[in-house]
Formats: sequence, C-alpha cells, structure tokens
Amino acid sequence: MDFSYSEEQLALQDTLQRFITREYDFETRRKLAHCDVGFSSDAWKQYGDLGLLALPFAEEHGGLGGNAVDVMLIMEMFGRGLLLEPYFSTVVLSGCLIRDAAPKAMQTAVLPVIAQGKLFVAFAAYEAAGRYDLSHVAVRAVDDGHGGWLLTGKKSVVPDAPSADRFLVSARVAGGVGDRDGISMFLVERSAPGLTLRSYPTQCGRRAADLRLEKVAVSAESMVGSRALALPAIERAVDRGIAALCAEAVGIMLALNEATLNHLKTRKQFGVPIGKFQALQHRMADMFIATEQARSMAIIAAVHADSDNAGERRRAISGAKTYIGQAARLVSQQAVQLHGGMGLVDELIVSHYFKRLTMINMSLGDADYHLARFSGALEAQPA
Repeated sequence: MDFSYSEEQLALQDTLQRFITREYDFETRRKLAHCDVGFSSDAWKQYGDLGLLALPFAEEHGGLGGNAVDVMLIMEMFGRGLLLEPYFSTVVLSGCLIRDAAPKAMQTAVLPVIAQGKLFVAFAAYEAAGRYDLSHVAVRAVDDGHGGWLLTGKKSVVPDAPSADRFLVSARVAGGVGDRDGISMFLVERSAPGLTLRSYPTQCGRRAADLRLEKVAVSAESMVGSRALALPAIERAVDRGIAALCAEAVGIMLALNEATLNHLKTRKQFGVPIGKFQALQHRMADMFIATEQARSMAIIAAVHADSDNAGERRRAISGAKTYIGQAARLVSQQAVQLHGGMGLVDELIVSHYFKRLTMINMSLGDADYHLARFSGALEAQPA
C-alpha cells in the first residue's frame, strides 16, 4: 500500500505550517484563549480562503471533494499549532454528518455556508449518564401534532457550543434509553425558544457547554438521517472524528518531541548539555518510537474512516485510538519530566500540549473504552 502524499496534500500542509509560524505563535494563542470568543475570527476566514472549510464536501456544495486522509493532514497541523478554531466540531463532525446523512435540501442550504466560514455547528450527542455510549439517549423528541417535534432533555460537554450557531442534537423518538433503534438527529437553531447553554472553559483552553432543552420546537425538515434509525450515521461521523483526533494527537506529539529535543540540546548541567546523558537519550528514543508508531496508526485510522464496513472501520478506529492514547500519555509525561519544573508552567507551550493531549484522550472514548470496543469487534469477527 502506498502511504506517500500527493503534491497538493503536501502543499496544503506546508501552507498551513507557514500560517502557524507567521501568524499563530504561542503568545497569540494564549491571548486568543482568553478572549470573548476563544479563537480568531480572522484565522477562521483564512481557513476558508485556503479551502480548509470546504475540504471534505462535494463540489456541488462548494467543496473540494476531499477524504479522511486529507482531513488527517490538516488535523495534524492543527495539533502542531494548537489551533483553537472549531474546525473539528463544525467541519469534521457536524459538516461530514450533514454531508452523509442529511436530506438534499439541508445539504444545499447548510454545507456551502459552512464552507464559506459563515456558520458554526456543534455536535451534541453525549449525555452525562451515558458517558461514551452514543445509544444512551434520554433526550426525548415528541410529535407536536403539527408535523414537527418538541425536544426535551440535556446534553453534556458539547465542544465549541458557546460559539455555535446551530446544534446537531440526538433525541429519542421511540424505545427506551439504551436501545439502538428509536434515535433521530435534529439540526437545532441556537435561538430556538427553550434552549439554554451553561458555558465553561475546558482544561486545554477551549470552550464547551451543557445544553438544556425544554420543549424546543423543530420542524420535520430539521431531521438529519432516517427517522428512528440515525445511530449508524452518528457512529460513522464519530469514527471519522476519532480518526481526526488521532491525527491531531500525532501532530502534538511531533511538536513535543521537537521542543524536548531542543531543550536537551540547550539545557546544561555539570557543564554539558543534558542531552549528552545516556539515560535521557534512551527516554527521547522511546518518545520518537512511540510517535512514529502512533503516526502509522493514525494513517490506518484515516484510511478506514471512510469505509462503509462498520465492523472493519470500528476495529481500525478503536485500535488507533487505544494505541495513540497510550503513546500520547507516554510522550507528554516524558516531555514534562525532561523539561523539569518548567514543563508545568503556563508560560511554556509544553504544558499546553500536555493538556490538549489529555483532552484528546478523553474525547469520544478514552483508551480503556476503545480497548474494550476493539476486543468486542475482534470477538464479533467471523472465524
């Protein structure tokens, strides 16, 4: 199998790297994390000009027809730069779900606006009692008697919700909590009466919110996917999201290795750079090996992310999330240790890399969850 990238893919990555170096340094990021919105509107516009926001969508919707490997390359650079903009939630999770499952009218109305950078969408599918289980849906959608629906319930820890214009909300139209059937997905306006947000900053400097819905009225046209049968489409979107998070984690690990190696070359003890000490060289070698293996797993995840075979896709995605979660923990902890006390201070980017890797490991299922999921997929595989 050929894992080499095309000239266009490498050029896009190189362009994004230059943008990060020139306009998105660490101090700029720290200021953005504390501003009202939590990210740069100017940077978001530049992503649109570069075609990043249109990348995974079809040409008929103003897109570029990219695939999961293209998204992987972008997310790796987002990891390197610790970019704060809601690309993952709006384009990767929500945009791709609308692209794959929404009716044509909704695709035509929503996707070009996302591609132009004029619409933010947040993905609200998880609930507190369900942890990582997408089938645990207690939010109820009741027929309002006029062809629409009334949504009632709560969604927890919705990434980038404070800046979102609309929300993709999973709700149960039939069955009991935990049933795979009976789940639908709705596109809900932020301004809808009965919808309230409790916003807060996350550990890594981004924003999230808990959603409360009190008989929020939505039309029949707001339904995304098949009525009562939306769970497979939701799971597929989440698998794509996991592949993107794996790529972001690899980008952070690469940046951590570079920062740590540079520190070992410049920090002196007993009159020599500490990188001369063999014990530290061994630890650095372990970090590089773990990162290269993680990159291979991220490529595997991206290659399988667009697969229609749910079992095959689940094995690849969960296997990658498990390994990369473990490798990221090793690399980030070693980086902090090798930087000494400075590895924990807010003024050094290493601590921010560490926090973001911790958040990635806990997002869309941690390493333990995906290890169990991977084992279950292997058991379900025909002999």
